[in-house]
Amino acid sequence: MTDAAPSAPWPRRRRRRWPWIVGGLLAVVLVLVAIVVVPILLATPQGSSGQARVTDGYPTTVTATGDDERTRTLTVETPDGDAPELDAVSAGDRLVVSGEGYDGSRGLYVAVCAIPEQLDGKPGPCLGGVGSQEVDEFEEGVVQYAASNWINEAFAWRLFGARAYDDGETGTFTAYLELPPAADENVDCAQVECGLYTRNDHTASADRVQDLYLPLRWVG
Repeated sequence: MTDAAPSAPWPRRRRRRWPWIVGGLLAVVLVLVAIVVVPILLATPQGSSGQARVTDGYPTTVTATGDDERTRTLTVETPDGDAPELDAVSAGDRLVVSGEGYDGSRGLYVAVCAIPEQLDGKPGPCLGGVGSQEVDEFEEGVVQYAASNWINEAFAWRLFGARAYDDGETGTFTAYLELPPAADENVDCAQVECGLYTRNDHTASADRVQDLYLPLRWVG
């Protein structure tokens, strides 16, 4: 009887590679966690946006200089480029929202929220919540409308549905909103004052410096 041939050494070498593979994957995970968690831990409030609690009428653009000395402008128009009548909006209306002068290193939510009673109070609750888009909702280069938009320059967050700034250095962005019904389980904008807001996302949710808004009034 012929003795069985000794097993080839390559499977053992392959097994030795597993610790390196696992270690590499763990390193990637730790880097992603650091990218996500560290900005949240290091975020410090920078103060007020500089916009007054009460806005006169229903303007389609507002400009304010925050405590961080940035001058921000928030503008809204129809998809055709016209000025919308923000005192007579309805569910299903589509708005193109643009901003400039924002801090591109901070993420933004663009959403319809209740106007807080106190100056520099946190906007909300917000219709439909904020930052709730599906991962595949914002395909690069494709205009897609949603009840709220999430703007964040970090690639890690864009994997979870965030839209990138148009230009992170100048803090310009474009968001595409389709207005939801005036009321949901969070807030009733037929009963309380609401506005189209920008505010820092969950990575700096206590910071009010990017809270700009345009008042809205539902008629249907």
